[in-house]
Amino acid sequence: MKKLIFLVLLASAAGGGWYAYHKKHPKNVALSYRTATVKRGTVIQEIRATGTIEPIKQVEVGTQVNGRILNLYVDFNSVVTAGVVVAQIDPALYESNHAKDCAQLKSNQANVEQMGIKLALAEKDLTRKAELAERKMLAQSDLDTVRADRDSLAAQLKIAQAAVEQSQASVKMSKTNLDYCTIRSPVDGVVIARNVDEGQTVVSSMSAQKLFQIATDLKRIQVEASIPEADVGVIRDNQPVNFTVDAYRDTFEGVVKQIRLAATTVQNVVTYPVIVEADNPGQKLFPGMTANIGVEVARKEDTLMIPAAALRFMPTNLVTDVRGPKVWVLNADQKPEAVGVKLGISDGTNTAIEEPDSLQGKEVILGFQSGGQAASNGSPKNPFMPTPPGGGNRNVRRAMH
Repeated sequence: MKKLIFLVLLASAAGGGWYAYHKKHPKNVALSYRTATVKRGTVIQEIRATGTIEPIKQVEVGTQVNGRILNLYVDFNSVVTAGVVVAQIDPALYESNHAKDCAQLKSNQANVEQMGIKLALAEKDLTRKAELAERKMLAQSDLDTVRADRDSLAAQLKIAQAAVEQSQASVKMSKTNLDYCTIRSPVDGVVIARNVDEGQTVVSSMSAQKLFQIATDLKRIQVEASIPEADVGVIRDNQPVNFTVDAYRDTFEGVVKQIRLAATTVQNVVTYPVIVEADNPGQKLFPGMTANIGVEVARKEDTLMIPAAALRFMPTNLVTDVRGPKVWVLNADQKPEAVGVKLGISDGTNTAIEEPDSLQGKEVILGFQSGGQAASNGSPKNPFMPTPPGGGNRNVRRAMH
């Protein structure tokens, strides 16, 4: 009886050990592959960059005269038209200068008249003396003296006339300075900056002091983006551009208008300014906003495309003779099989496949998961990574390996 009990216990222990061993060392491991269906669609290759929204044209309104600001007639966001008065500088000093120059002009003009009268009298005197000299009734030396007096008066008349011209120039200058006291808008637009206040004294030295900054017609704007030298070679004029700003969820559209040659180097990175023009519906876009742009440089319509993750799937437990770019697909037996591909353009999420066409409709492997732990390339999936577009079409196929 004791032997029977011993044999039963021995058999139970052996069975438990066999079960525990095979539980830890299974003969076959079930792998779950994450797949996506190869289908046709549109792939758009874009160059991404950031830029600043600016008016297409903006004018800085300044002053060329010194003085105290008496009145400001516009403020921030004021809509102005060309020629409208926007500010007034105290004109008292320039009015007095203009009056003084006008008085000097009148004095010089009177001097011209006086010299003219004296010259006319000298001409008559010279004529009479010349007749007397012909009759031998006047010495030649006296005639020469009269002629010299006439010529001297003629020269003085020219000097007086030059003084008049100089006075006219002074009057014109003082009138111009007086007119500069009234600041007018040179263009139609919107005031986007005001740099002075009423009562402030402005001083113009080597350059005009800035009073206002006026942007012309914000119904259209431009984006000045910085494109790295590695990408600028594929950008062309009139290429379509999409861009967004942080203030709105809308996507705005524009076109490339200019690729400027003024390169900028920051930390050994060379960039070129690219100007994008776009409509500003409702004038929602403000100068200074940061725009995230995408320049469309290539487009492939109705092409086979696969998720970019499929090209990164390189399992270490599978062997293949296929060289170069390849993807892994599930064959009819639901086993992974490598297929060589010829790649086209990519938008970062999907990549166009030029060959082979036989991939259409097949399930391409993106990664694998085992025991409910999803992995790609043998590493755990990051739960914070966003789901790529088209994730709703992906499914999971199970295969025994």
